[in-house]
Amino acid sequence: MLKNLNGNSKNFLPKLNFLLKKRRFNDTAIHLRVKQIINDVKKNRDKSLIKFEKKFSLIKLSKKGLALNNSEINNIIRKIDKKTKKSIDLAFQRIKNFHNKQQVKSFNIKDKYKNYLAYESKPLNSVGVYVPGGNASYPSSVLMNCIPALLAGVRNIYISTPFKKNEINPAVIYAAKKCKVKTIYKIGGAQAIAAFAYGTETIKKVDKIVGPGNQYVMLAKKEVFGDVGIDMVAGPSEVTIVADSSTNPKWIASDLLAQAEHDKFSQSILISNSEKVIKDVNTNIKLLLKKLPKKKIAEKSIKNFGYSIFCKSKKNTIDIINEIAPEHLEVCLKDTSKIIKNIKNAGSIFLGKYSPEAMGDYLAGPNHVLPTSGAAKYSSGLSVYDFLKRRSIIKITKTGIESLGPSVINLAKNEKLYGHANSVKVRIDKD
Repeated sequence: MLKNLNGNSKNFLPKLNFLLKKRRFNDTAIHLRVKQIINDVKKNRDKSLIKFEKKFSLIKLSKKGLALNNSEINNIIRKIDKKTKKSIDLAFQRIKNFHNKQQVKSFNIKDKYKNYLAYESKPLNSVGVYVPGGNASYPSSVLMNCIPALLAGVRNIYISTPFKKNEINPAVIYAAKKCKVKTIYKIGGAQAIAAFAYGTETIKKVDKIVGPGNQYVMLAKKEVFGDVGIDMVAGPSEVTIVADSSTNPKWIASDLLAQAEHDKFSQSILISNSEKVIKDVNTNIKLLLKKLPKKKIAEKSIKNFGYSIFCKSKKNTIDIINEIAPEHLEVCLKDTSKIIKNIKNAGSIFLGKYSPEAMGDYLAGPNHVLPTSGAAKYSSGLSVYDFLKRRSIIKITKTGIESLGPSVINLAKNEKLYGHANSVKVRIDKD
């Protein structure tokens, strides 16, 4: 079960860092294969996509069949059950309401020389959203990635998702239609990322690619970054839970397994000041695992990357959390106020015993696309801001350049950029 660590020991953080790094993915063979797929798509375009879908998704496609037509979309949506449809409608509205508050205000100023200075935001023109298919087909991914883009004002939102053996989750297609997605492509894997990044005869090049995926997808996003924007290079999902004796060990065990069932590389960490809590949580993990449909995945995740950290000190607990910088942090303490104000690094924080991370995955409101593997130290979850470009506007008056220009000339000469200095000097020279 969870491997027990002593958070009270000296030099614990370096030891913890060593353990955390063991999960990070670095497979040269897969990276090489991803580069080959990308180059193939760049060269052979639609022909390459058809070839790879036949190989990986076991589906025969023609150029006309790379994208779903309206008739196919409507036929698929008819298969969705009423309860799922109602749940997606609820999630859509809650996520939309929360993200609608994420507004960037443009502003402009005039200084004493009547120079005009402004800062404004404009939406990206096009976005490609990757949605996993097959065993991991998530309508929630559609909502979380498309709604912020929609609210930002992105005009062209495209989705690519694999139709493995010609099957797709109807909920994914319904969510896409609700988010006003322009086109849905039947393409998966690294080839979908390459198509979005460079374009083919059928698939248009986009400005930015977002969305989760397996190792091939993540490495492909990393490879094409620079030629196209990406949201982040995310690793397998993770949760850290801080719990004391006031919590229900069965609930905590359930939350740890909820994360573990995502992927065999997922990570679940428990931090507690009670050895009894750690023992009871482990007991419940064993019991709950027996009934979990994805038992094999969760078991591998817990066995290889699951840890329980016994830590008496509140300060040490805070230091440990900030060092982990978890994607998801659950604070299940009798008094959450004593710790929350000092937590600096976490993708999303869930407070209290009635706030399991699963609520955030679906319809609490905030985005579930979050930084992993310690990236919460320097980055944030997906938002409306990720689909906006900010730009500045500068208009200098004659009085402005005459008053400010000499200082610019001095600074440019100091940096030995005499061409810069001259471009100002010629405008204020009396000759």
